[in-house]
Amino acid sequence: MVAEAEFICHPTLSFQCLHLPLPSPSIQPDFFDMSQPGTAAPPILFDLSRRESALSCSTSLQTTIVSETPTRKFLPRIRSGSHTDIGPRSSNEDEHIRIDDLSSHLGSLYSWSEPSSFYAVFDGHGGPDAAAFMKNNTMKIFFEDAELPQTSDVEEAFLQAMEICHLRSYLQADQALADELSVDSYCGTTALTVLVLGRNLLVANAGDCRAVLCREGGAIQLSQDHRPSCEVEKKRVEDLGGSVEYGYLNGELAVTRALGDWYMKLPAGSASPLTAEPEFQLTKLTEDDEFLIIACDGIWDVLSNEEAVSLVQRELRYHNDPEQCAKELTSQALMRDTGDNVTAIVVCFSSPERQDTVSCQRPRLRFCMSEEARAKLREFIEGN
Repeated sequence: MVAEAEFICHPTLSFQCLHLPLPSPSIQPDFFDMSQPGTAAPPILFDLSRRESALSCSTSLQTTIVSETPTRKFLPRIRSGSHTDIGPRSSNEDEHIRIDDLSSHLGSLYSWSEPSSFYAVFDGHGGPDAAAFMKNNTMKIFFEDAELPQTSDVEEAFLQAMEICHLRSYLQADQALADELSVDSYCGTTALTVLVLGRNLLVANAGDCRAVLCREGGAIQLSQDHRPSCEVEKKRVEDLGGSVEYGYLNGELAVTRALGDWYMKLPAGSASPLTAEPEFQLTKLTEDDEFLIIACDGIWDVLSNEEAVSLVQRELRYHNDPEQCAKELTSQALMRDTGDNVTAIVVCFSSPERQDTVSCQRPRLRFCMSEEARAKLREFIEGN
């Protein structure tokens, strides 16, 4: 079944930065993996005839919803794998979170009717402390202390409220990094988070990590790289008093959005050329969606969206293991001489109604013989 689809973009209101006091969390040990035990403007329609969605830079909070007319409701069955490698660097400043069953992890904290998952990639710079802080405190800031909406129905109003909560969480996390004494003001991190609620896929991004969806074999980019080379980002930076020199923000930073890096930011509450405000992308998953790749720029600097999708498709045919797919992505990036740490998460979507295995039956064959051949065979049998 191929669903007919169209993009519906709803511009949303801009929000004031909320700087709420947060407890000063402590830094905990390294990587963990819990995948196992105001009026909106009229909608603008876009043709989705091409598989590859070219995203333009935007400085406003944006939601993209994919509407479809399926014959039955699709609910993905999530499984994922991840891998990280230090690459040619002296230390690994990447961190990531992978939770396939978010409802079980949160327990009774929230009661959502739909299955849920959560993933995040943090690409640190200026040292590992900012990315490590985010890995260790994201669940607290984004969920435990976030007062997220609770409802039995995951509808558009609920999803918009979820976006607002995530926006607030990004800004609170940024402020928490400013208040955390163990994190230097010259240390920062990009952040890309993915929340799956039933068939709703919410991507939030601040920086140059990237999320790419495989739909019907094609690559659809679900996040925008926030770099000074992006013309809209460059204009935003310059309008706020910043500059782009030799491809770097103020001649120093390779991204225009990040958490931390408070030495480059204006006082809390002031608009700054370097911002932690994310961009959002909301997508309705369909049966045509095969998997999602979430990776840091160490992958995307040397692999195109199409190359990464083709690689994962090939690996899934070989062993059907998203963990191996993530390892192969990082291996390919290293073989192509990436100059950075490499981290990749591969999230597979498969409907519970789909058959994971195909029963093999021995084919029934019918042979035809001429009358002459049949007579010779009968003569041979009777003669013995």
